[in-house]
Amino acid sequence: MDLKKVIADGANAMKKAVDHTSHEFATLHTGKASPSMIENIQVHVEAYGMTQRLKDMAAITTPDAQTIVVQPFDKGVMDDIRKAIMAANVGINPVPQGNFMRCPVPSLSGERRLELAKRATQMAEEGKVRVRNARRDALELLKKGNKEKTVTDDELKRAEKEIQTHTDNCTKDIEKHLKAKETDLTGN
Repeated sequence: MDLKKVIADGANAMKKAVDHTSHEFATLHTGKASPSMIENIQVHVEAYGMTQRLKDMAAITTPDAQTIVVQPFDKGVMDDIRKAIMAANVGINPVPQGNFMRCPVPSLSGERRLELAKRATQMAEEGKVRVRNARRDALELLKKGNKEKTVTDDELKRAEKEIQTHTDNCTKDIEKHLKAKETDLTGN
């Protein structure tokens, strides 16, 4: 059994969990306009008879902190895009203006900010669970190797410590991302 590979695979899985969690945090809007708020909305286009993500159908830009501009590649789908954004229930009401749509992003109420902060805490906890699952998987492989006598007791202890170090670092990273997001949301 290759200890370095088991440890590296475990660390890689933990890193992916941290990356996934920070990407999840990006989907929480903080009152500032961001293309990620609407880019993955599914738009059903009657004329084509299919459903696509908004970012595959339009250019999405943020000219200022309170506005998202959606410019469809095909002007014929403007109404379908407008309906999809409204149906997505993200709190944005698009306003068609010629060949593009302006989507003003409302500022958040105090209650909504607290709700989003709680959601961020849930996301962080889910990320920590993913990290712990990666640790458990790596440790199970090592213990299995120890039972089969391919890993010595000393190597097992050393590898367990290294995996625990990776786990602690990844958990700290998630906590750091959470604190930054909470500060962004609540302004504290």
